[in-house]
Amino acid sequence: MADVAAKASVSLSTVSLAYSGAGPISPEMKARVERAAEDLGYAGPSAQARALRSGRTHVVGVVIHDAFTLAFRAPLILNVMDGLISELGEMGLGVLLLPTPSAEQGDKSLLATAPMDAAVVFRVRDHDDPALELLRKRAVPFVVMDGDAPPGAGQVSIDDSSATVQLIEHLQSLGHERIGTITLPHGPGHETTLRPLDYMPQSAWTPMHNRLEAFRIAGVEPCVVVEARESMVAEGIAAGHLALTHESRPTAIVAQSDILAAGAVIAARELDLKVPHDVSITGFDGIDLPWLAPLELTTVIQDGVEKGRAMAGEVKELLAGETPSQIWMPLELSIGTSTAPVNPER
Repeated sequence: MADVAAKASVSLSTVSLAYSGAGPISPEMKARVERAAEDLGYAGPSAQARALRSGRTHVVGVVIHDAFTLAFRAPLILNVMDGLISELGEMGLGVLLLPTPSAEQGDKSLLATAPMDAAVVFRVRDHDDPALELLRKRAVPFVVMDGDAPPGAGQVSIDDSSATVQLIEHLQSLGHERIGTITLPHGPGHETTLRPLDYMPQSAWTPMHNRLEAFRIAGVEPCVVVEARESMVAEGIAAGHLALTHESRPTAIVAQSDILAAGAVIAARELDLKVPHDVSITGFDGIDLPWLAPLELTTVIQDGVEKGRAMAGEVKELLAGETPSQIWMPLELSIGTSTAPVNPER
């Protein structure tokens, strides 16, 4: 900028005004500065330097679990991102996607160094989450989705334990006693497999923990527990085969997502079991799955787009120095055609 000022025979502040537009400068003087800059090959003030001067990057970090590709195939995540990014865009903020750090990475994680004004953490463990610890150390304000936020952080959650209890009680009202479950993964890097009936991993993603805890709250021990590697149709099919061929012969399956439930429906069809005549299957999220028609899942509906918007609103409060809210998004039990009274022949 000093070189441009010297070539144009103007002050440094005049060059600054020409680029910032923050004060009075004549069109002729602005053109003079621009000609000098062009002659010198100067493209303008660095956006990074401007960010350092203002103390703001205008970037929000979005922390999501390691499997980015898998995560962004999930319809609910796409809906949440739609609401979050569109609302942040209206606020003049961009988004930087960051992987959840492992405990081994520590301060070497990208989350420890990436420039950001605030962060949104999509999934947290039920305790000792390394992402939260790193953000606390950096004093970066953040919002947690579907998990308990520490003091000073924002939170946008759902009461998925109570909603899952509703699903279990609905199945009980239909006469089902042998109820199995297909769970979300408790973390990355695990294969779809059978788990103990009292399964409750110590470092579970909070939604998985809450939806397993619902069985204890309802006073029901699942007859079979299968943990899926990821919330994908293919894993739902694999998990469905494991659950439906289990020696306990479940008459109902509570899947922790609609995608897993859809996979379980396909598995049932491959095993010549009719849904819901032979086995009832429930999901969670309220995702539109027209390819299952005419079958409609019994599920719990949540609005992913509104959830994203609510998190953006929390970010806005944090950046304004306000005390963040603790928001609980509404859920709605939706009774579809994938559940029916227990078949006495089963």
